[in-house]
Amino acid sequence: IMVPDLLLCLSFGYAAALKPTCLSAQFRRPGDYIIGGLFPFGMDTVNLTARSEPTLVVCERLFVDGLIWALGMKFAIDQINNSTSLLPGVKLGYDMYDTCFEPVVALQPSLLFLTRNGTTGIGVLCNYSDYQPRVIAAIGPHKSDLCLATAKLFSFLLIPQVSYGASSEKLSNTEMYPSFYRTVPSDKNLAEAVVLLLNKFGWNWIATVGSDDEYGRGAQELFLSIAGSHSICIAFEGLIPTDFADPKAKNQLEDTIMLINRTKVNIIVLFAFSQPAQALLEHSISMGLSEKVWIGTEAWMLSDTAASIPNIQSIGTVLGFVMKAGTVPGFRKYVADLFTSVQQDKFCQESREFNHLMNSDRLDTHCKQCDPISLHDVSSVLSHSQIQPVYVAVYSVAYALHRALGCTHQACPKASIRSWQLLYFMNTLPFKVNGQSFRFDQSHGTNTGYKLIFWSWKNGTLTYLPVGDYEESLYINKSQIQFHTADQKEPTSECFRHCKPGQFRQIKGFHLCCYDCTDCPENTFWISKDSSTCSPCLEHQWSPVRSTQCYDRSERYLFWNEPLTIALLTLMSIIISLICLTAVLFLKNLETPLVQASGGKLNLFALFTLTLLCLSCCLYIGKPSNNLCMIQQIVYALCLNGCFSTFFIKSLEITLVTEVPRCAPTFLHWVTQRRAWLLVALCLLTECVLCFCYLHLGPDYLVSDYKSLPTQVLLVCETESWFAFGLLHGYNGCLASVCFLCTFMVQTSGKKYNIARGITFAILIYFIIWIFFIAIFATLKTVLRSVTQIGTILTTSLGILGTYYIPKCYIILLKPDLNTVDYFQNSIKEEPEEDSQ
Repeated sequence: IMVPDLLLCLSFGYAAALKPTCLSAQFRRPGDYIIGGLFPFGMDTVNLTARSEPTLVVCERLFVDGLIWALGMKFAIDQINNSTSLLPGVKLGYDMYDTCFEPVVALQPSLLFLTRNGTTGIGVLCNYSDYQPRVIAAIGPHKSDLCLATAKLFSFLLIPQVSYGASSEKLSNTEMYPSFYRTVPSDKNLAEAVVLLLNKFGWNWIATVGSDDEYGRGAQELFLSIAGSHSICIAFEGLIPTDFADPKAKNQLEDTIMLINRTKVNIIVLFAFSQPAQALLEHSISMGLSEKVWIGTEAWMLSDTAASIPNIQSIGTVLGFVMKAGTVPGFRKYVADLFTSVQQDKFCQESREFNHLMNSDRLDTHCKQCDPISLHDVSSVLSHSQIQPVYVAVYSVAYALHRALGCTHQACPKASIRSWQLLYFMNTLPFKVNGQSFRFDQSHGTNTGYKLIFWSWKNGTLTYLPVGDYEESLYINKSQIQFHTADQKEPTSECFRHCKPGQFRQIKGFHLCCYDCTDCPENTFWISKDSSTCSPCLEHQWSPVRSTQCYDRSERYLFWNEPLTIALLTLMSIIISLICLTAVLFLKNLETPLVQASGGKLNLFALFTLTLLCLSCCLYIGKPSNNLCMIQQIVYALCLNGCFSTFFIKSLEITLVTEVPRCAPTFLHWVTQRRAWLLVALCLLTECVLCFCYLHLGPDYLVSDYKSLPTQVLLVCETESWFAFGLLHGYNGCLASVCFLCTFMVQTSGKKYNIARGITFAILIYFIIWIFFIAIFATLKTVLRSVTQIGTILTTSLGILGTYYIPKCYIILLKPDLNTVDYFQNSIKEEPEEDSQ
């Protein structure tokens, strides 16, 4: 219904705008209470760096959005003045000035607002409680950097200042800016919305550009801090100039485009006002930057300057957030009617008279560029400009004044109200505008949320298409977004992919936030999604590659039922059987010359100890313990000592007969007959003493080895003291060495049996086995260590059995004719002595 009316007004306004109007005279009106206004009517100031005197700064070009915002304030005040319920009987006046987007320009009217009412001077007082400035409140400015400059002035006198566009998070500091309010969300809310948008599409490799002003720097800083905690990587961050009179500005823009192009990102987040954004987009097009997704903000997305750039559609896809603001009913018709009225001489004359009543001609920075403007010139901006923030800002002051005056729905008492008295009501009480409730939060802001806008082009016409919204969460209707890609689906822009369970991020390249996904190595596990490290498992646990949890290690030792154990037990049984058969054979032939010459009953004792030695193999099978580890070496040493003690006695006998035959009759009875058992007992007693020393110095103990096997804990007996180990087994080595030295040079004739040869070979095999055993035992750290010890026991037993006892069994069983006294009597004498006889 409104569109035909507007078109009709446009056609009439365009036809009427053939002569200058008095639009510039519409921004001042007297009243009971004056509200100041700061709006960017113009832009493109002269070069401020060349300014040598504090003269008036003039803008060269009209900024239509600023004009529309100022008309929005005028409309709100006119509406309030015509209301019979909000401020009945009270007239609000207004005094609006141009800021030119420059702090130095905005400070001039701000200082004027601070002057004592009715004068042009600012009083210097100790107490300003009763000070009455020219204005009761101020609306604006639009930009954050202007508000940061003016807010300190207004906060000094606690004059309410309500901005309709400043979003810097710095302005949320109510301690520094106690009288500053705004009807737009903070940049922090905007930055959070942009981060959520990036996460929704999985874009984590982006470039961000901000204008080199308070808005651009502040918004970009907030965005970077939030993006970093949401796994978004910044490939490039930069600032673009705002002063295009600077000769370096063009080079800065070109460098920015080139650096963005090198990063190969597909997403660019742009925090800038319309002019810097326009310059960046123009250079992107001229330098042939490939199509990107541009994420923008209301500061430039709704601006005609950016949308009217030639070939703007070639930049790619444009998405962005604009403040969620409702329409202001009647505003378009109000503007159309106003443009009609300013063509009338009578209306213009009344307007100029009102201006003279304001009595402030000293500062004339009103909208001089407005007079030649027609409704047709502002129609495009009027259709999409955000008026509600200005409208709500005016109403917030009006409602505070309503409560401060104690108004009813019928009348308002005309009382002297100071500006600072409005703050309490603005801080605490909500107010309604066109049925929508508003309230300033603790940081003096209003968070109405955002709409997600998509630049939709059809037949060269741009439409701002709403495709989502953000309040506490982000909703996106992806089906309405047509991206610039061939399939019209969202492009990818990832420096890293989200790692799968069991993988961690590994930094790659120059950018610290770029990762490769690497599998967690063995014995580590994945903690959480997108973790940069893998946590090690506990000592008693293990994990495979790319694991998400750890598992308890199983115990590893020589089990009874494994094939290797069964093979060793089978071999042990065979050897024990051979030893037992040998013992039975020797027992049956105990009185024969062969058995008597070999040692008689000492042979049975030696075979018994060999049997015990073989049976000790069972100590190395099954789950070990500290006691088992300690007993293993003791049993081995004692059993072997029992066998070697019989060899020792026989070796001494051979030595007496062969080396000192004259002394043999005197000492021979000590190594034969019953006294030989005393020597055996003495050897065993000595070994027992050494066993006690071994226990005292440091016996073997159980160790849980977590390093040797990947998935198991190896239970193995560890040698605590190699000295004690050497002492325990060294004694047997000494006995073996004596036996070897006593027997290896003994010779006999072919007609006699050489007893010494069997002892020599048995001891030689023992030495060979122990050389290998020591080398392997000292270095081996697996379950094969027990196998080595069992193998050593069995091969030693088999070696002694095979070299000393089996040949004698052969004679007993297969050569009984040699088992004679003549063959074995004096067989240990050397050949030369036999020849001499």
